[in-house]
Amino acid sequence: MNALTRLRTVVTDRTDPLTRHAAVDGAVGGLVATVVMTVYRAPVFRALPPTAEFWARYVGGGEAEQYPAQGFVLHLLYGTVAGALFGPILEWATRRSPLGRDPTGVTLGVAYGLLLSIFGTRVLFPRLLRRGLEPDHALVFHAGHAVYGLTLGTWLTSRERRGRVYETPPSRGGARESAADRRHRATSSPTREDTDAQAM
Repeated sequence: MNALTRLRTVVTDRTDPLTRHAAVDGAVGGLVATVVMTVYRAPVFRALPPTAEFWARYVGGGEAEQYPAQGFVLHLLYGTVAGALFGPILEWATRRSPLGRDPTGVTLGVAYGLLLSIFGTRVLFPRLLRRGLEPDHALVFHAGHAVYGLTLGTWLTSRERRGRVYETPPSRGGARESAADRRHRATSSPTREDTDAQAM
């Protein structure tokens, strides 16, 4: 079984609990990433998402500007589904990547976002919408999808960690004590009860 076949098995195997968990996490991450991308694009890309054009052409008729709510909901749905597909892919990739989970998630996420962007401009726009993206807006469009992928990859690789984010700086008298050293010292240091028992 080659790598591509194994990847396809991981993504499509609905009976695998790990695959289902990764898909659910990816769906939530895709929703979060779509919101972040939309907020990023709002001040500089003054247009409805392409899904509004899709709704106007195939469902409602008329102009895309008549369907801002429907277009936004479809946009969120598209980003959520894309995230659900990405979750198992990331899980498969992190098992094989020597970079570690965080760098793999960020790198693969950005690449995935740009792939979605290129797929949209080269396939969905001309074939479904019969439209093209104006050159003046292409950079922001692709950058927005890079933000989507960056957010998706970061969210999936960091959400499992809890606790403190920042490290305590080292003291002037010596090196910083690691968390493992603190745990070892706490478990190996005698308690007051142990000291009293030894004194008897």
